[in-house]
Amino acid sequence: MSGISILMYHQVGDFRRIQTHRAVYCQQRRFAAQMALLKRLRCSVLTMDQVQACLAGARPVPPRAVAITFDDGYENFYAFALPWLQRFGFTATVYVVAGLVGRSAHWLQTDGLPDALLMDAPRLREIRRAGIQVGSHALNHVPLAGLSGPALDCELSGSRRLLEDLLGEPVTHLCYPYGSHDPVVVAAAAGAGYATGVTCLRARATSAFDPLALPRKAISFGDDRLGFLWKLLVKHRPKGSAVVRAPDRGKS
Repeated sequence: MSGISILMYHQVGDFRRIQTHRAVYCQQRRFAAQMALLKRLRCSVLTMDQVQACLAGARPVPPRAVAITFDDGYENFYAFALPWLQRFGFTATVYVVAGLVGRSAHWLQTDGLPDALLMDAPRLREIRRAGIQVGSHALNHVPLAGLSGPALDCELSGSRRLLEDLLGEPVTHLCYPYGSHDPVVVAAAAGAGYATGVTCLRARATSAFDPLALPRKAISFGDDRLGFLWKLLVKHRPKGSAVVRAPDRGKS
């Protein structure tokens, strides 16, 4: 089967020249140009529900299939990304840190980056009404690999419950903070009721991957039109090893 390019963004806006952690930022003018290219290429932009169905074989993978994802749930998504998505008729999935809704991305300061505001509950409901899918980015934006069982359950199940209460609908899609996952984490995500999980592994998503360990393509601050097209159309081979889910020891 053909694959799906799951694009990974974080913040979109107007930023000074970035030297480090460039995948955390995308200039809004470049984001607009990238969305225009998707439209010009007649790409099929999918929700993560649709990605799940395609990879499970429940529906055919459309030509030039793409999913657009945003990590963390920054307020600047609403100001700078959503208008361009709406202009081109695209959907997207925003992965929200459930325990920090309406607060700030404090972890950025650890890397010497400016703090940034996260969307609050009314804003998340507003983007959901606008057709944007909301997924979980765990509870506290901490690495999940190596957490104890109770702590891991809190991050996965706890975040899902909070977001479902906030939105009034099921939340079944997950993004691992920092891309931190291993077979135990992936199995725990399945047990918590998630249908898909996305990572920072670079590749085009196909049915060869565990649906709870799907690869993405990070779009960086420095990606011009040519760089974006290269990632979209050429950069398909996996970089890194995909996680295989740990067996369920409760089954014989």
